[in-house]
Amino acid sequence: MAKQNVSEQFVDILVRAGVKRLYGVVGDSLNPVVDAVRRHSEVEWIQVRHEETAAFAAGAEAQITGTLAACAGSCGPGNLHLINGLYDAHRSMAPVLALASHIPSSEIGLGYFQATHPELLFQECSHYNEMISNPQQMPRLLQTAIQHAIGRGGVSVVSMPGDIASQPAPEKSIEHALVTSRPTVRPGDEEIDKLCAMIDKAKRVTLFCGSGTAGAHAEVMEFAERVKAPVGHALRGKEWIQYDNPYDVGMSGLLGYGAAYEATNECDLLILLGTDFPYNAFLPTDVKIVQVDVRPEHLGRRSKLDLAVWGDVRETLRCLTPRVKVKTDRKFLDRMLKKHADALEGVVKAYTRKVEKHVPIHPEYVASVLDEIADKDAVFTVDTGMCNVWAARYLTPNGRRRVIGSFSHGSMANALPQAIGAQFTDRNRQVVSMSGDGGFTMLMGDFLTLVQYNLPVKVVLFNNSSLGMVELEMLVAGLPSFGTTNKNPDFASIARAAGAYGVRVEKPKQLEGALKDAFRHKGPALVDVVTDPNALSIPPKISADMVTGFALSASKIVLDGGVGRMLQMARSNLRNVPRP
Repeated sequence: MAKQNVSEQFVDILVRAGVKRLYGVVGDSLNPVVDAVRRHSEVEWIQVRHEETAAFAAGAEAQITGTLAACAGSCGPGNLHLINGLYDAHRSMAPVLALASHIPSSEIGLGYFQATHPELLFQECSHYNEMISNPQQMPRLLQTAIQHAIGRGGVSVVSMPGDIASQPAPEKSIEHALVTSRPTVRPGDEEIDKLCAMIDKAKRVTLFCGSGTAGAHAEVMEFAERVKAPVGHALRGKEWIQYDNPYDVGMSGLLGYGAAYEATNECDLLILLGTDFPYNAFLPTDVKIVQVDVRPEHLGRRSKLDLAVWGDVRETLRCLTPRVKVKTDRKFLDRMLKKHADALEGVVKAYTRKVEKHVPIHPEYVASVLDEIADKDAVFTVDTGMCNVWAARYLTPNGRRRVIGSFSHGSMANALPQAIGAQFTDRNRQVVSMSGDGGFTMLMGDFLTLVQYNLPVKVVLFNNSSLGMVELEMLVAGLPSFGTTNKNPDFASIARAAGAYGVRVEKPKQLEGALKDAFRHKGPALVDVVTDPNALSIPPKISADMVTGFALSASKIVLDGGVGRMLQMARSNLRNVPRP
């Protein structure tokens, strides 16, 4: 049997950790690793057109599967392109291993061609970031990197010079049993007892839920029923907590709707469950606050806490719920449910009248039709900007659908590359990229990746020829919009020229048929929908310092807009409210 080199050993360890694909762009220092992938039957090299796409795709794959995903970039500029997607994966707690290949080891520190210092560059977007300078290091260092990514939830970066990658692997290297899943974390009895006492004492309890409630839907619902608590959510909590929720009062934040803000500010005990919600302008300052989070560094960094509980949401509630007293007074819950329904009634009217005749097409109408006809287990990837608004208000979660975006990092151009990673996990599952024209054109070259691999991703392009959210920020700040207008081509023609299915939609009556035809198409498809750039209405009272990177800093008013089927859900929940 031929002796392994370091690259072959590197790939073997990745496969043992469950990695099935390595996303990247080939080149010089990375070539030994790519060749090792070529010769390994259990891992696939995914050739993208830009390394930023590789990192976004790996992050999306990790979020869909919950397991380790990997990406790679060649030395210098190649691995530098990874950094934005790695920031997103890290802030999304997606376990990703990134290989940053390096210049020849003998030239490090001597100003060599394409020289950078990856062990410094990736420090802020990783839990672990080290360089292999000797073949003897490689197995243990890579195993340590993998365990950081999986155990802490986020990115690990391994730098490796190309000459080291080609050297013989150590013959008797130590192979640890790899950690490939995370344990549950249970709070101590003392914290549970304190929390139980606070809940029993409180008259009005509200739950505010984030992505940390994934897998804990049943436990949250049981607890909410026991203490008669309205349940609000952050954007990243929507897919996990809004469906089948008779206590739902909507979402808080700039993109929010309903009565979530009122519920969190009018209670006397607010319990933050698995959320690192960054917009403290929406959080109360005069009620007691408890935060439950699996990452202790998140506790208390947004608001003053009366109790910090270190634990994952599901295990915490399993311990807590049997111990709290059953509350019988529903007055606060019922009042919030009614406020929620009334609020949705107020905002939905503008987007239910003659939208089928409005040209340019209302983007709200596009999102509403998309929500209706997409598969019940579809994966939606959502561009940052106005597409976030439409996804937040129109996509209906059901426990099977997934919604992925750059919700913590806030990067443009994320939807298409994330759709690539999501689709590779299952070619038979419907994946829809809700792309804005600004984000799509940033990484449009990787539409060719869909064609190259015949990935059946459906790109629904909200084409308003502008950077809509940036324009809104300028208007709110009292500035004339400038530099926000895009001169766009016919994107459907570009898609067809690339070898994919493409159709352009300019009238509302064409929309449903165009989407259905695209969804029936077996390969990649793009639906270029010309939408109204003035669709978002702004509240009449809004000051210049209200909008700063999606946060309201001086007011609790949120943007007005439609809410799709959420109004039906709110009306349904009102049936549970006793009538006088």
